[in-house]
Amino acid sequence: MAGYDLEKMLVVGVASSALFDLSAADAVFKKEGEARYREYQEDHIADPLEPGVAFAFIQRLLSLNDLSEDGHPLVEVIVLSRNDPETGLRVMRSIAHHGLEISRAIFMQGRSPYAYMGALNMSLFLSQNERDVRIALEMGFASGQVLGSPAADSNGFDLRIAFDFDGVLADDSSERVMQSDGLPAFHAHETEHLEEPLPEGKLSEFLRGVNRIQDIEERRATADATYNRRVHVAIVTARNAPSHERVVRTLQSWGVRVNDAFFLGGIEKAKVLRVLKPHIFFDDQLKHLEGAADEIPSVHVPFGAVNETKES
Repeated sequence: MAGYDLEKMLVVGVASSALFDLSAADAVFKKEGEARYREYQEDHIADPLEPGVAFAFIQRLLSLNDLSEDGHPLVEVIVLSRNDPETGLRVMRSIAHHGLEISRAIFMQGRSPYAYMGALNMSLFLSQNERDVRIALEMGFASGQVLGSPAADSNGFDLRIAFDFDGVLADDSSERVMQSDGLPAFHAHETEHLEEPLPEGKLSEFLRGVNRIQDIEERRATADATYNRRVHVAIVTARNAPSHERVVRTLQSWGVRVNDAFFLGGIEKAKVLRVLKPHIFFDDQLKHLEGAADEIPSVHVPFGAVNETKES
């Protein structure tokens, strides 16, 4: 019997702390210890956990499997948890309660399973644990720490994803120029290197996987003019002219694309994000996330020059 092939899927790993609100259980663990935490989870095993920061994103991502052209899933989500199998039962029951098509999980008592990302072909790992996220990034895996509140998810089927550019989709080489030499030097550097694509960053492969699903939607739209595309991808960046052009040229060179781009040049990102209402927004700078985290499900990608001073 052939194994379950993940190679052609968009595979996302999600910690239970990103998928559900575990604040009550975590408070028990911190105040009363592991033994009481285990009792608490068993006592509440029949009580479904409430949605967490990444819930709406994961729910809508999984819903894209109905676009499959050959019957094979397009998206696979796997739970990666620090719980042991017993305390993880409540997580799996909550998944079933909410109707999420997630059947695969790794439970490792007190340890993070991020090391298994490569074996499982994952292009993204989401967790509330900052240390796990940082170590996963150091190992070369795309990872982010969820922040803020769950999306106020109204009825609908679309999925809106927003990315910062430098340090997220691209590497941080241009950001280093900005940090060391200032804005005028940054613009001069980007203009001088306009035709030189930036190296890919941690989340470029995830975008590539999203684009594969968008390709299917393009074929549907070509065949049916009434078809409404469900996946929308935006870049929301502090870049502005003239440094904006290198972003566009870089994406072209990678063979990836976005639907919308906001080159804000110092305008507060939160103002745009509140209108855009993405189901998830990725940025490498906390200051760009804090302004809208009370409304926008946000992910901090603690990578590169702007995050090095916080590393242990």
